[in-house]
Amino acid sequence: MPELPELEIICEVLTRRVVGRKIASAEVAPKGGPIIIRNLINLKFEETLTGKRVISASRRGKYILLNLDPERIILAINPKLTGRLQLAQPGAKKAGPVHITFHFSDPDEELRYVDQKKMGQVYLTHDLSLIPMFDKLGPEALEIAREEFRSRLRAYRGEIKGILTRGSFIAGIGNAYADEILWSARLHPYRKRPSLEQQEVDRLYDALRAVLHEAIQEIRGRMGDEIHRKPRDFFAVHMKHGEGCPRCSTRISLITANQRITNFCRTCQPGGLFRGM
Repeated sequence: MPELPELEIICEVLTRRVVGRKIASAEVAPKGGPIIIRNLINLKFEETLTGKRVISASRRGKYILLNLDPERIILAINPKLTGRLQLAQPGAKKAGPVHITFHFSDPDEELRYVDQKKMGQVYLTHDLSLIPMFDKLGPEALEIAREEFRSRLRAYRGEIKGILTRGSFIAGIGNAYADEILWSARLHPYRKRPSLEQQEVDRLYDALRAVLHEAIQEIRGRMGDEIHRKPRDFFAVHMKHGEGCPRCSTRISLITANQRITNFCRTCQPGGLFRGM
């Protein structure tokens, strides 16, 4: 799932490459498109988008927001686990099954929505509050101040990794970056929030900011304009099961629970109840 750092760079590229251009035409694949598209304005999707100009590209949580003019239409893309965007020349190799294609001219170029398992959604709307749970998103992970972070965290009593990935707590963090943040903060992912000391909460806040900022810099250099890519080989622990911890060389552990993979270092992040692998 693309998370805050990847989506930030995608928006940078879209701002440079797509904003200001008109959609010459839009094409929806017959099989996957209708499953993915959530049309909240009851107008024909392809006809409505044709001729619209992209006036901005931004991010809210794990959504990419393309504002279109005239008529102030918003295209809100939630890639979820397997969705990707690809910028390509017509006829260029596809990054996966293409379900929606936005054609641009002068020069000829396509913005494709690719999704291997058709898990994402593309919303067409005038009002973002119509998107389920969109108005429940918490503050952006890199915009929340330390005091607000402390205050909002006190409302939760569950496991700290689960809290970090709740969009209602803070927006933009998913499974992968939660692992990286908790490793950086030296906190076990299954620690309960009430067990955290104030200094551990502050350490978590500092780690969150450092990990996300550093990842943005890494991805900016590694992704370039190939926005369908998801470079994560620089991670410390996530998906590194069995490898040595970069900090202490202990074998990185794996736990599969709650339909998600969790990786961490038992030496650097002590205190959990699960044995794992």
